[in-house]
This record gives sequence, C-alpha cells and structure tokens, in this order.
Amino acid sequence: MRTGHRALGSGAAGLGRIAAKLGRLAPKQKVAGLDLPRLWLFTDPDRLADPVAAARGLPFGSGIIHRSFGRAYAENEARALAKLAKDRGLVLLIGADAHLAAKIGADGVHLPEHMMLMAPRLRASHPGWVLTTAAHTPLALAKAKALKLDGAFLSAVFPSQSPSAGKPLGAVRLAQHVRGSGLAVLALGGITAKTSQKLVATGIYGLAAIEGLRT
Repeated sequence: MRTGHRALGSGAAGLGRIAAKLGRLAPKQKVAGLDLPRLWLFTDPDRLADPVAAARGLPFGSGIIHRSFGRAYAENEARALAKLAKDRGLVLLIGADAHLAAKIGADGVHLPEHMMLMAPRLRASHPGWVLTTAAHTPLALAKAKALKLDGAFLSAVFPSQSPSAGKPLGAVRLAQHVRGSGLAVLALGGITAKTSQKLVATGIYGLAAIEGLRT
C-alpha cells in the first residue's frame, strides 16, 4: 500500500455540496439496503498516490471504487479501504474483480463497459451486492438498464487526464444521454467543484472524480 499523499480537503467539500444539491433534485435510490451514493472517489494507481488517505476526506455516505489494474498491493490496499469504509459509513466497490470483492467483504463490484455482461451472473451469486458499470454512449446506458445495473458512470463529461478518455460530452450532450436512460447515471471525467456546477440541471444522479477530489 502506498503512502505520502494528503487527504482530500476543499475538492471533496466543494463536490460534496454539489452532490447534496443533486440529492434534492433527483430521488434517492436504495440498492441492497444502501443509499446509492451521490459522490464517488475513483482510485487510480497512476493518478492517486494514496487512496486510503484520500478517502478519509469523503463526506459520510460517499462511495469508493477501488481500481488496482493488477498491481501486486491490490488486496492490502482494498482491505485498508474496506476498514475505512466500515468505520466512516462509506460504500466500497471493487473494480473488475469479484473475487477480491468477496474476499475483503466489499459492498459490490464496478464493471468496465466491456465486462457489463457479467452482471446477471454476479447478481445471481451475490444478490446483496451493488453493481455498477462504466458507460460512454447512449447504447451502453441502454444496455446497462436492460441488465439491471444499479448505476452507470458516464464519461468523459469534461476534458480528462485519463489516457482512455475520449472526446468530452459536455453538459448539453450529457443531459441528452441521461434523459430517458431509466437508471442512475453518474458523471465522470474532468469533474471538479467548478465544472460540476454546470451539471446540476442535467438530470444526473451523482458525481465521480479522481483529481477533482484532491485538495
């Protein structure tokens, strides 16, 4: 597990305020006995030096999606996040690794878009899990709805430092994609306290970020 990065501060506070505003506009969604969080921290081994320190600054009821991309320290880091989540009332999903999620007692799994078809099998074997997916197009959102995913993270909304980010959607196209999607859509990609203010009227359920949640 890595160390040395400061905990979240003003970034989390600013995004937390916008997420709370979204909560007053869109109905709360309960999943497996939990309130689906409005604010999510995505971990990234190349872009977030210490996700455990980062997660300490999240508001109560926020979510964490732990992505290790095969790093050797994945289990130790995930266990530390699981303990923190339990202590601080956070929801923890493991990215693309159902085995690790079950092993550490996470709240569920986040699936990359290309793994979305795993959802029915995971739902059958772990009916109490929260299952979310990545999505980049209206077709992917429709597929997520058909597969009864609990939420979809639509990206990239704004210009992002992610190497996999495509052309940003912008607030107008995001709203068009969200409208009629029939599921909880969360905005990802270039999300900061400043940019997220443009999304309040788009119909999104919540927000997700990496760098945007740092101090």
